[in-house]
Amino acid sequence: MSASGGTKAIVAALAANLAIAVAKFVAFLFSGSSSMLAESVHSLADSGNQGLLLVGGKKAQREATPQHPFGYGRERYIYAFLVSIVLFSVGGMFAIYEGYEKIKNPHEIEHWYWPVGVLVFAIIAESFSFRTAIKESNALRGKLTWTQFVRRAKAPELPVVLLEDLGALVGLVLALGGVGLALATGDGVWDGIGTLCIGVLLIAIAIVLAAETKSLLLGESAGTEEVARIEHALVDGDTVTGVIHMRTLHLGPEELLVAAKIAVQHDDTAREIADAINAAEARIREAVPIARVIYLEPDIYSEAAAAAGTNPAKTPGGPQGDTH
Repeated sequence: MSASGGTKAIVAALAANLAIAVAKFVAFLFSGSSSMLAESVHSLADSGNQGLLLVGGKKAQREATPQHPFGYGRERYIYAFLVSIVLFSVGGMFAIYEGYEKIKNPHEIEHWYWPVGVLVFAIIAESFSFRTAIKESNALRGKLTWTQFVRRAKAPELPVVLLEDLGALVGLVLALGGVGLALATGDGVWDGIGTLCIGVLLIAIAIVLAAETKSLLLGESAGTEEVARIEHALVDGDTVTGVIHMRTLHLGPEELLVAAKIAVQHDDTAREIADAINAAEARIREAVPIARVIYLEPDIYSEAAAAAGTNPAKTPGGPQGDTH
């Protein structure tokens, strides 16, 4: 995903959530439905979350500085993690509290047509937002399943918007069910139960988002296919005869660090090795354009030295094929 990847989906979700939040709050004022209050806070939290994603994307584009020599690409991960915190606290915990209070002190829903009409409108608006997120995601996920896409995506924006929109749609159905049962039975407890279910749903989504963005913050390697392309690009069969070991790390969604120890011929001159390293770097960048920071260390591969170590993968000149 490019630096602007997912921006259309974020803006669509932001516009939809702002309009829906206002409509839900007006419906709450007229009906007194706790589901509507929880949903209005949910939409307001989602709007703030999309704002955080836009801010994170903007800050991530800053140039590297002496204090931050690898740039600010991970700002996008930080703001995505903040989204999970907001969704958990402002959305989920508030809905659980409101649901508990409504179950404890139920009251009849007034002016039923307000919450029902707003919920139908919100479902339609959220569906358009969700459709935009799906369309942008399909252009990137390839043959991956949706679960694999959410777990493997290095750019956090689209997975966040996808999960938020999915949670919003399910939450609206729960709210509509709670309001409908409260109207049908005349018992406001059902409205509280619907609100409680919304809170549990939001907390579950927040936990998933937190787990995925935590992994990105800790630092993830390149994907399997990208690692294979880098290895293939490194070896020219002449000066560079193999990859002794290699590490990759995402400095941001569109910036990859590659550090590798490569095997060279024992009788190569310093000039030949330097030229081979420069050529290898060029081949890597051509094969994987996001590999922008590359460090290559030449060494003489030695099976004897590798076999002598207690951990061959960590000894100089260790075995080929260690790429993780």
